[in-house]
Amino acid sequence: MIKKGTWVEIEEIVLAPEDRATNIPDETKKTPLKSWTRGRCLSDCELGDQVKVETNIGRIDSGKIVDIEPGYYHTYGKYVEEISNIGKQAREIIKN
Repeated sequence: MIKKGTWVEIEEIVLAPEDRATNIPDETKKTPLKSWTRGRCLSDCELGDQVKVETNIGRIDSGKIVDIEPGYYHTYGKYVEEISNIGKQAREIIKN
């Protein structure tokens, strides 16, 4: 059981495949457009339930719970040799 007030992530289908734009790639048209929102659930619930959440800015949204107490995992990707010296090169250009 997920208790009221627990930090969760919900998933909401914004557009069904048949409602998507016609000028997007075929593989994209076949999938629904989804959004994910994080907030505190406004009622006791279970993973997979439809629930309303309140975000940190006070917005109320509803969707299916997909994660409980989600973390933040950011990455800027793998190391890229070609861009590793951009800062140094930019300072040299500005200095001259």
